[in-house]
Amino acid sequence: MTAQSAGLQSPGVAHASPAAALRRLGVFGGAFDPPHEAHRAIAKAAIAQLQLDALWVFPTGQAWHKTRVLSEARHRIAMAELAFADLPAARVDLRETLRCGPSYTVDTLRELHAELPQTQLFLLMGQDQARALSNWREWQAVVGLAIICVAARGDSTGTDTAPMPPAGLERRFLTLHLPSFSISATDIRARARAAEPVAPLVGDAVARYIVHHHLYQADR
Repeated sequence: MTAQSAGLQSPGVAHASPAAALRRLGVFGGAFDPPHEAHRAIAKAAIAQLQLDALWVFPTGQAWHKTRVLSEARHRIAMAELAFADLPAARVDLRETLRCGPSYTVDTLRELHAELPQTQLFLLMGQDQARALSNWREWQAVVGLAIICVAARGDSTGTDTAPMPPAGLERRFLTLHLPSFSISATDIRARARAAEPVAPLVGDAVARYIVHHHLYQADR
């Protein structure tokens, strides 16, 4: 899966499937710095549990909510392509990295809704993102444009720990059920900086890319 083959040189042009066939589209955004096995678990769970026709992955451009400087977009895009390459329903979309200024999810959802007005959008996010949703730009519009799908990891008792949706919006929220695991991009970057192996956390292809391009060797 390459940027060119996925129609990513110009946002919103080519699609992995004809627009008429996209009834249920997963929207998965993030820094992906780097993408890791938890991201893949969320993607696979969403495709299966939501019966998605496609899943589009959106590496963040300029992240408004992060204080550290992200790795160059070209590296995060390449790693995302490697990380999701074996999922036939998935493709990487560049529009947020091509957009000037901060990346806001509401802008991406509005673009997708305009391009695919008959398609139901499912916005994937982790529990931390869901808890902070009320701080997002135009978060009510985000909830209106897409079904919010929160990845709930089981706790030590096996019980899902997804945050409660805002009152009155319960029908706009779904839970993705995942096994308990603990993977942090911050920890992965620290391991890479210390020359420790990261392949079990990111997969062999992404691990090789990190080593080849000397990523995370300096504090960010």
